[in-house]
Amino acid sequence: MSDPQKPLKEFKPEHDFIVAVDSDGCAFNTMEVKHKACFYPMTVRHWGLAGVAKQTRDVWDFVNLYSTKRGCNRFHALIHTLDYLREWPEVQESGVEIPEADGVRDWKERETKLGNPALEEEVKGNPDPDLKQALEWSLAINEEVAKTVYNIPPFRLVRESLDELTSQADMIVVSATPCEALEREWAEHDIAKYAKVIAGQELGKKSEHLALAAQPNYEPDHILMVGDAPGDMKAARAVDALFFPVYPGEEETSWEIFHNEALGKFLAGDYAGDYEAKLIAEFEKHLPETPPWQ
Repeated sequence: MSDPQKPLKEFKPEHDFIVAVDSDGCAFNTMEVKHKACFYPMTVRHWGLAGVAKQTRDVWDFVNLYSTKRGCNRFHALIHTLDYLREWPEVQESGVEIPEADGVRDWKERETKLGNPALEEEVKGNPDPDLKQALEWSLAINEEVAKTVYNIPPFRLVRESLDELTSQADMIVVSATPCEALEREWAEHDIAKYAKVIAGQELGKKSEHLALAAQPNYEPDHILMVGDAPGDMKAARAVDALFFPVYPGEEETSWEIFHNEALGKFLAGDYAGDYEAKLIAEFEKHLPETPPWQ
């Protein structure tokens, strides 16, 4: 079996700077449609949650769109959702049994490449029914995404920012989305040409993407992660990199700040410190930790 991380391990820098960009909700306005039209319906269908469909929608949206967990891997999101549902008094009173999904819970703790290829390999040698159910659910989501999510251009000034960076910095896509969807979406809008590597969930966690391609090749203050979720900031901090936050719900404004101000500060060495701290403080106001039903 070939090593899916090979493009990251063999990464060769061309510039002194690197910018890593998340995709869903960061470069593209795809988070809402993917979760509301694809992830949520498949979660109800495949995990027997029709009796608590309203609560499932509220929980799924909170976990994936409107909380500090925004942007987490789908298998983590599944477990978070089931746990929140199990704790909700209204769900307890409904009589609907919420799956524990212990097989998925165990697998996600010992596997770093949380994608369908790794799960398919696991299912071959592990008869746990939770894992088989999780694979069917995940494959169904991908089918829905492929049928539903297209003709969504990047946020305004994404293309212009990447174009401006191309002569001064290397660029990679760092995402928890499957590679097939990433490659399709970036190619559809002719911005794949800016990325030296498009790294999705099959290539490991975001922190692994940065640790393999960026950390060995650039000074820490020459590495910038652009993302819309706390997990993106955590991945940046794991390799001592800088972080530019795209504010959920204010993405256009965020890209204006990036294009007109932050990009130049990063390349001039003036980004770290007070400027970055101010952006992050504003970012953290956008994503609560406690769900509204608690």
